[in-house]
Amino acid sequence: MSWLFGIKGPKGEGAGPPLSLPPAQPGGEGGGDRGAGDRPAPKDKWSNFDPTGLERAAKAARELEHSRHAKEALSLAQMQEQTLQLEQQSKLKEYEAAVEQLKSEQIRVQAEERRKTLSEETRQHQARAQYQDKLARQRYEDQLKQQQLLNEENLRKQEESVQKQEAMRRATVEREMELRHKNEMLRVEAEARARAKAERENADIIREQIRLKAAEHRQTILESIRTAGTLFGEGFRAFVTDWDKVTATVAGLTLLAVGVYSAKNATSVAGRYIEARLGKPSLVRETSRITVLEALRHPMQVSRRLLGKPQDALEGVVLSPSLEARVRDIAIATRNTKKNRSLYRNILMYGPPGTGKTLFAKKLALHSGMDYAIMTGGDVAPMGRDGVTAVHKVFDWASTSRRGLLLFVDEADAFLRKRATEKISEDLRATLNAFLHRTGQHSSKPQVSCVATKSCASSLPAVAAACRDP
Repeated sequence: MSWLFGIKGPKGEGAGPPLSLPPAQPGGEGGGDRGAGDRPAPKDKWSNFDPTGLERAAKAARELEHSRHAKEALSLAQMQEQTLQLEQQSKLKEYEAAVEQLKSEQIRVQAEERRKTLSEETRQHQARAQYQDKLARQRYEDQLKQQQLLNEENLRKQEESVQKQEAMRRATVEREMELRHKNEMLRVEAEARARAKAERENADIIREQIRLKAAEHRQTILESIRTAGTLFGEGFRAFVTDWDKVTATVAGLTLLAVGVYSAKNATSVAGRYIEARLGKPSLVRETSRITVLEALRHPMQVSRRLLGKPQDALEGVVLSPSLEARVRDIAIATRNTKKNRSLYRNILMYGPPGTGKTLFAKKLALHSGMDYAIMTGGDVAPMGRDGVTAVHKVFDWASTSRRGLLLFVDEADAFLRKRATEKISEDLRATLNAFLHRTGQHSSKPQVSCVATKSCASSLPAVAAACRDP
């Protein structure tokens, strides 16, 4: 039976493959069952054991031991046993892996439960803290409300007390005033009665005193008039008879009149000179000219402007190439004119608004080392007969600049019109003539007039005659 349990025999040979067992005899098993049925049933666990199976196994083992395939059967049995052992080991490992996975799952579930528990506890703590904080705030608010109500009640009581005291004081003052008024009225009435009684009793004496005072006053006035006439007559007689006094008086009056007239004219001339030097004409809206007041207010900016280098005339101005070249020639010519002390010319610029006429005029002045002043033609027309004086004031003020001044007239077509065809007023015509008189000729003074209009020069002969492109 060694081959049946996978043990090699003494020669080291195993049994062959297992042989098929003979089928069981149903008759024998049935007979055994019937025989057993006739006997009484045993009481232990081996009483129902059937040995026929063992007998057949023993018979098959003997037949297999004598068979030539016993070794192959033993090898096959060993291999099956190893396969079963490997399967059992793999199942055992799978079971261990499942157990480990189950443990990790249990650990994860426990950790998740612990986390949920901690989260729930935290939430409960937060809710409890919030509720306690809410209760504390509510208690504090209730205390504040109670304190506020108490303060309001105290304030109301204090106000009522003050009002009562004020009412009592007012009633006392009114009573005192009433009593004082009654006493005053009684006193005045008593004094009036006493005075009336005294006047009635002394009426003759009073009339006599009034008559004597009037006579004395009349006599005093007559004496004063008589004395003043005597003194004036004697003084006039002495003045007329003395020719030296007459001559000195006439000379003094003459010198007084001359002094008053001279002071008046000198004050007017000094005012105009100060206005021309320090002030700014009403037509000038913007200027870079430095005044004494501006130098005192902003000394750093003024010094920086005086010590700064000349700027490029076209810095920040965007023009077409051809126009840029022409404008740069104008800037260079103006700067060289100041350096060479040549004759200055006027400039006419025309174009729609926003093309850079005002910006170029400012840049041209700074590039040439001159100041600039900007005026608008729309301010000249409404001035009426004062326009001529205002225009002359502007040019006189411009001529006092030591560095030279570039006068930019924006919207000049508002008052520079055709004198022959257009209907203009006499005041505007006189203002136009004054402007043409000041700009009609070249001058060696460092002064340039830049006139800006919306249309070209061919439609404005007055402007074209006043301005020439250098």
